[in-house]
Amino acid sequence: MWNPRGLILAVLALLVQVSVVYSVVLPLERAFPLNQPVQLSQLRARDRVRHSRILQGVVEFPVQGSSDPFLIGLYFTKVKLGSPPKEFNVQIDTGSDILWVTCSSCSNCPQNSGLGIQLNFFDTSSSSTARIVSCSDPLCASEIQTTATQCPSGSNQCSYSFEYGDGSGTSGSYIYDTLYFDAILGESLIANSTALIVFGCSTYQTGDLSKTDKAIDGIFGFGQGDLSVISQLASRGITPRVFSHCLKGQGNGGGILVLGEILEPSIVYSPLVPSKPHYNLNLHGITVNGQLLSIDPSAFAASNNRETIVDSGTTLTYLVEEAFDPFVSAITATVSQSVTPTMSKGKQCYLVSNSVSDIFPRVSLNFEGGASMVLKPEEYLIHLGFYDGAAMWCIGFEKSPGGVSILGDLVLKDKIFVYDLARQRVGWANYDCSLSVNVSITSGKDQFMSAGQLSMSSSSIEMLFKVLPLSILALFMHSLSFMEFQFLSLVYGLGWLLFFCWEIQSFPC
Repeated sequence: MWNPRGLILAVLALLVQVSVVYSVVLPLERAFPLNQPVQLSQLRARDRVRHSRILQGVVEFPVQGSSDPFLIGLYFTKVKLGSPPKEFNVQIDTGSDILWVTCSSCSNCPQNSGLGIQLNFFDTSSSSTARIVSCSDPLCASEIQTTATQCPSGSNQCSYSFEYGDGSGTSGSYIYDTLYFDAILGESLIANSTALIVFGCSTYQTGDLSKTDKAIDGIFGFGQGDLSVISQLASRGITPRVFSHCLKGQGNGGGILVLGEILEPSIVYSPLVPSKPHYNLNLHGITVNGQLLSIDPSAFAASNNRETIVDSGTTLTYLVEEAFDPFVSAITATVSQSVTPTMSKGKQCYLVSNSVSDIFPRVSLNFEGGASMVLKPEEYLIHLGFYDGAAMWCIGFEKSPGGVSILGDLVLKDKIFVYDLARQRVGWANYDCSLSVNVSITSGKDQFMSAGQLSMSSSSIEMLFKVLPLSILALFMHSLSFMEFQFLSLVYGLGWLLFFCWEIQSFPC
């Protein structure tokens, strides 16, 4: 006799599988504690190295120059790859596209790290699901070969090679293998999920990447290109084409990174500048203490390629010269009666006896679409110790070395940031990143999430029963007996009754 219960379970499993879009949650850690002493010159040098990459518009990762770019201000997460799965610490990089990790066969690669993490190496022979991407693969057979995808003569392996101005770089081959992640499905339910993705296996590293004191397992690129993990997963409907982060600015840092959309009522959005490889926004003006600064609009004009880049890999924040000088002057004029202005190593600083929050004004960065980013004093000032018994705070913004402004961790911290690739916009809202967040699991559906703990909203139950309409029953009517059809109808009705009880948070039935 045919088993209707088996059909019910099979249909439910199939429909849930094809209709659920996951949000993937990744914990964040800082590469170095925020309270670790560090020279401002190191931060400037590190950011200067990164910006030479960004301004070139080349798909690369942030390693240039001669300073230590990974000592502070960088966030990393853990990914699991291969079968059996192996864990890797990878740097979060919104300025590049590709996820790559160090191969076990890598030459000139560090064997230990000064960041206090254990280095791991990917061994293709030890993963039962690993497969080399061949030159005939569509991924590699594009008409336009770049350093991101190339096929060296005499080899059938699709390769990549990233080179940097200071000689730093990496090269290797692309691999198909399994990525493991936790998918939000329901109340206290995190499904252990997998997806086949393409990532790089680095076989050679040079420059800063080869140094022990800044070594890490790889780079996790979150750019908009087709090879980024977010694009690969979204193209198959596994995750939405959006990712979000909330970076803690206090203590040892950390935070939350979601391959999905964090929902917060106070989020404001600004459209991305079209056809740009990075997350470029149009900055229209800057307000200090409620007064709009007198800055020539051409300083930020997209027509002059003077947009503002949102880059979580930059520590400080950089303004073009036409905006930097009026900004510093406005801050100094506002607080000059309450603090002692001073210069330190070429930076405008202030000796402050009281809390900076009580003295310094709020600053507003005003973007296209009416979206403003309101900055507290701690988000444009940096504390550089004490002098004559007073705290010395300095302007944390720098004069941009190029033609664009760049928003780094100084202003990105303690905010939710949403990179909505589908709608081509970036959104933000001030937020305490030690709190839980609401995460969308499908369009119009939300789910409550905290760092490591989830609870379910009623919309998740609604989604489950809406994917089993009565038309499914009608589809099988011709093969059902009357009793079997009654049984399926009863199950469907009970499902909606449970959903109704859940909605009113009561279970009288």
